[in-house]
Amino acid sequence: MVTQPIITVAAAWIQNDAGLTLLSQRRPGDSFPLHWEFPGGKLQQGETPEMALVRELQEELGITVLDPKPWCFVSHSYQTFHLLMLVYHCTRFQGEPMAREVNDWGWFDQEAMGRLSFPPADLPLLKRMGNPAFPSRSCQIV
Repeated sequence: MVTQPIITVAAAWIQNDAGLTLLSQRRPGDSFPLHWEFPGGKLQQGETPEMALVRELQEELGITVLDPKPWCFVSHSYQTFHLLMLVYHCTRFQGEPMAREVNDWGWFDQEAMGRLSFPPADLPLLKRMGNPAFPSRSCQIV
């Protein structure tokens, strides 16, 4: 049996007071170029998921989340690796978002998210949020 490397990432479902979701857009040279996603990134050696989430959101968007709460996880196999995405729900952060290490960012409602392209691993999160435009996939509550 050939096993794929497992990549663990921490991602954030960030909502504002109006119920909009903050998404970031991948850069043109990234895998899934110009697709929208829940911001976050890979854990580094010795980091907790919460530490990685704070670091990645600082690097990508220039914000510091203040209240990351475990929400769910996604386990998804891509062709060359297996992704384990630990997702945190956040409603408070410091700073103003800016596109530092992403192509773009924005606040979106459910309807607008239904018109965007996402990497396959993000689709279960959209379904879990109640967006009928996306197919159901496994997403486990932590």
